[in-house]
Amino acid sequence: MKRSLLLLLLSVFALGLKAQHIEVLQQGNQASIRGLSVVDDKVAWISGNKGTIAITKDGGKTWDWQQVKGFEKSDFRDVEAFSSREAIIMSSGTPAVILKTTDGGQNWKVNYKTIDTAVFLDAMDFSDRLNGYALGDPIDGKFVLLQTKDGGERWEPFRKCPNALRDEAAFAASGTCLRVDKNKLVIVTGGSRSRLFEYSPSNNLWDYSPLPIVSGKSSQGAFSFASSSNGSLRVFVGGDYADDKKTDSVASYITPHSNLIKSASQGPAGFQSCVEYISGETFLATGTPGSNLTTDGGKTWTKIDDTSYNVCRKAKHGKLVLLAGNGGKIGIFKM
Repeated sequence: MKRSLLLLLLSVFALGLKAQHIEVLQQGNQASIRGLSVVDDKVAWISGNKGTIAITKDGGKTWDWQQVKGFEKSDFRDVEAFSSREAIIMSSGTPAVILKTTDGGQNWKVNYKTIDTAVFLDAMDFSDRLNGYALGDPIDGKFVLLQTKDGGERWEPFRKCPNALRDEAAFAASGTCLRVDKNKLVIVTGGSRSRLFEYSPSNNLWDYSPLPIVSGKSSQGAFSFASSSNGSLRVFVGGDYADDKKTDSVASYITPHSNLIKSASQGPAGFQSCVEYISGETFLATGTPGSNLTTDGGKTWTKIDDTSYNVCRKAKHGKLVLLAGNGGKIGIFKM
């Protein structure tokens, strides 16, 4: 009787995972996509190298591909969209620029630009339509951190940039090594050390915690993290993009109602460049070796797809979950 019940439960679990899958919507564009912002169940933006941006207004079925005039060589590693007309894109490399459109990408305004080759921007995030941040690799022992309070029109250095260890950096892999909300600013890093940074405006201090994710090389570290909607669950992913099939120490999580950071008992099947909260205790992660799913808050992971992607994001207002990667590949996660 017990054996039959166990087999039944395992079958139900397997069927559930099979129902959760990823479908390729399109591919073949030469752009490498790392920026993705899903506004709702209809509207989403992507950004990538060669000055590429694209927008969908029908949930990913069709895309309007564009190359930003004057920035054909820029690598737009992150995008933050607010509607089908308003979006902000951020480039990595030189020159580091942040552009904004309010007419669906027909025109772009340069709101931040520097030719300083030491500036390399990694990620951008907004807590609301007005307040946002852009993170860059360290200069002189401090991470670069820019802030806007007017919807990306002006960008200024943050008043208290976080400290960096020697050879520590963030990764411009999916725009998710930085996340913000109204009460906290959170960063994950890699390179020499994998660490978690948390800034609370109430005490104007950064807290630093080690993460049990592989580090020590420039290709290793924590690449991304995500939190549940109520903040009780947190999941961290990364690994070694130079050895992307390596499964040791590529994911960790914070247990609910505590500050204990633990390694996943069964991690994803290799390097993961992005993780996104879906619902309940479910998180989706993706990377060059494929995509993985956890339904227990990060403790155990199951591979659900072999296709290479760089980023996965869920709608800010809705249930649509999209993925994007090299070769202009765009996918959709189906529950």
